Amino acid sequence: MGAASGPNQFWQLFTLPAAGTRWSLVTPPEVPTNGALVIAPLGGAALAAGIRPALALHYSPVTATGDGGQTWAAGPVNAGLADVPDAVAASADGRLLALDAGGQVVTATLHDTSWATLASEQALAGTPAGRGCGLAGLTAAAYTPQGTPLLAGACTRPGTAGIFAGAGRTWRASGPALPAPLAGQAVQVLRLTRTGARDTALLQAGTGAAAVLLAAWSADGSHWTVSAPMRLAGQQVQSASLGTSGAVAVTLSGNRADTIAGPGSAWQALPALPAGRTVTLALPATGGIDALAAAGSKLSVWRLGSGPAAWTRTQTIHVPVQYGSSS
Repeated sequence: MGAASGPNQFWQLFTLPAAGTRWSLVTPPEVPTNGALVIAPLGGAALAAGIRPALALHYSPVTATGDGGQTWAAGPVNAGLADVPDAVAASADGRLLALDAGGQVVTATLHDTSWATLASEQALAGTPAGRGCGLAGLTAAAYTPQGTPLLAGACTRPGTAGIFAGAGRTWRASGPALPAPLAGQAVQVLRLTRTGARDTALLQAGTGAAAVLLAAWSADGSHWTVSAPMRLAGQQVQSASLGTSGAVAVTLSGNRADTIAGPGSAWQALPALPAGRTVTLALPATGGIDALAAAGSKLSVWRLGSGPAAWTRTQTIHVPVQYGSSS
């Protein structure tokens, strides 16, 4: 929010209580958020947040809250988180897993003062699992509900989805297997995170006009249910939202949005999105879909309905953007 780019653009964090109807601004204080926020759910109202480097901030502070953002406590400082949405993952018992900008995979707890190296992109690419995928880069870190670390990436071997599960001191390929028609397509994992009692992944197979999206779900990081593919028709993924029920919602270029309710469901096109410089979707625990539309220092919250208007504005939040604080 704030300016369209540069030192007066700031990322903001909003939360919606599980049984609530009003969104609240809970951005971690005292740290400039020009470089993006990376969020990792711990369970319930607890979450960890990492802040990517930008401008004069050359490292990544990590902070955590147990009460939905009302109070924050500092965690271990990272050298610099990778530029991907799922660069930080948290287990239910407070362990952290992170991808840094130098290609390292590091681990810590919320009470540690430093990170320990667990693996690296280069080392993983050299394992049998990495060679079988033709790993071209890491894109996400996650934990299974049982606490097994997961890594995801982009594969150059056609038809292979790059998700890897930690097994002792090495990593094994953990799927998912993709439909036979995609056997000739390169695959990248766009999102992977723990959502409730499962992990949810969003994958893109192919490029350009042939590209498709797939959602995948697993309760143990090894056995996956994969959706039917959704054709992108040349459009680009702008944002992706993953709900605790397994639902996935994506915004695409061209003001298009699509959603899938979970395993066994089909992709559904949504009405044209509300106006905003940036718009993302949210999937409240109570059901339904909210659209969060940001413009300058104002966030408009819209709820998807069944009437002719499709989207109904339910809330407006004016954010006290601190212009000039990062210049």
